[in-house]
Amino acid sequence: MPIAIYTQKTVLPYRCYHNTGSLNVKNLVKEMDSIVIKGIRFHGHHGVTEEERQIGGHYEIDVMLNLSLTKAGKYDTLVDTIDYGSVVDLIVEIATQQKFKLIEALAEKMTDEILNKFDIETIHLTIKKLKPPINNPITYFAVEIYREKER
Repeated sequence: MPIAIYTQKTVLPYRCYHNTGSLNVKNLVKEMDSIVIKGIRFHGHHGVTEEERQIGGHYEIDVMLNLSLTKAGKYDTLVDTIDYGSVVDLIVEIATQQKFKLIEALAEKMTDEILNKFDIETIHLTIKKLKPPINNPITYFAVEIYREKER
């Protein structure tokens, strides 16, 4: 059963297994450094209905990239970290150049592309569909996904 482990630097979900009736928590906490990007806004053409995909809507994305920042902190060079501008460009390109019926599929595409293009260990991505077209008005609907790089 998945649980979330909270560290000072990030939140990492881990699978825990019961060992003789008690929870085995050995080696569960793994602190990681993070690059956090919040509030990436764009107009995209995603939605279940054709009308939503034609008219489009407003979205906002937050992303957390987990990787070691030790070398970047020590040597103060961009080559030892992730250029967050490139991550933002990739997210906006996918979000504005492609159409998805579900934001779950959009989130999956984004995380897959980011994991393949950048040297990160894990990603936590949230997509908010702002003011979705439903009968009862809400501020946003969101999907959050967490993915690990396959080794």
